[in-house]
Amino acid sequence: MKVAVVGTGRMGSAMARAIARGDDELLLYNRTPDKARPLADELGATMVDSPAEAAASADVCITMLADGAAVASVWDGDDGLASNAREGSVLVDMSTVPPDTLQPYAARVRERGAGLLDAPVSGSTQLAESGSLTIMAGGEVQDIERARPVLERLAKTLHHVGPLGSGSAMKLAVNAVIFALNNAVSEALVIAERAGIHRELAYEIIATSAAGAPFVGYKRQAFVEPEAAPVGFSLDLAAKDLALITAFADQLGVPAAQAAANATLIGEAAAQVGADRDFAQVATHLRALAGEGRPG
Repeated sequence: MKVAVVGTGRMGSAMARAIARGDDELLLYNRTPDKARPLADELGATMVDSPAEAAASADVCITMLADGAAVASVWDGDDGLASNAREGSVLVDMSTVPPDTLQPYAARVRERGAGLLDAPVSGSTQLAESGSLTIMAGGEVQDIERARPVLERLAKTLHHVGPLGSGSAMKLAVNAVIFALNNAVSEALVIAERAGIHRELAYEIIATSAAGAPFVGYKRQAFVEPEAAPVGFSLDLAAKDLALITAFADQLGVPAAQAAANATLIGEAAAQVGADRDFAQVATHLRALAGEGRPG
């Protein structure tokens, strides 16, 4: 099989590394080509020059992009993915975007005899690289089965949620929990620190308590050593996702006071520590509000 990854940011690059461990031919496209060339060299992948070339060449074409505007920039138009999908292929968007993002392209893709899935993921870049993500897929069963050999390189769990758009809806619901957990861990950790408990010990207790979700395990360094840990998911992307969550909840008529509160806190943290910092830096923001200080 030929597999194209369109979008080689943090998550797209990690996914490309997982796919590259198989026997398939890997194609890469990034809107800023220079950012993808080192990854192509590392993995022995082929750079393609346009979304059209990616769609026309690949059996499975994955997009992992920052937002709906970025998705539109590679899916739409004469040179876009939708107009150039190869018969028998499957196009898969794994971005965190509104559930209706792919609807404008669905008829065009299917007219060309290709499949279409929205299949966002839950998990860190480390889990992506190790093939341990959770995938929530919306679309037709036959399209999931055609893409399954590639998707299972990326995920330990693959759920078919429902029709096109369902994957993105589920991802927003999952992320509502993730942001609540991130902010709750930040608050709890700073409370413990200010009470005189060493940060590492406090975090260990949180991680091994009833609150110890997988997120708490894999975000340990980001919370315990915030200045040393690499950025896994930035505050600006968290703010973007929370805006999507609150807008979607409003569209559905669902009260989302907690998501709204989390959006406010994430926004305040981004303004104080920098929007490009990891979203675990909410704890750093709270330390500053509390007067900073780390016992022992």
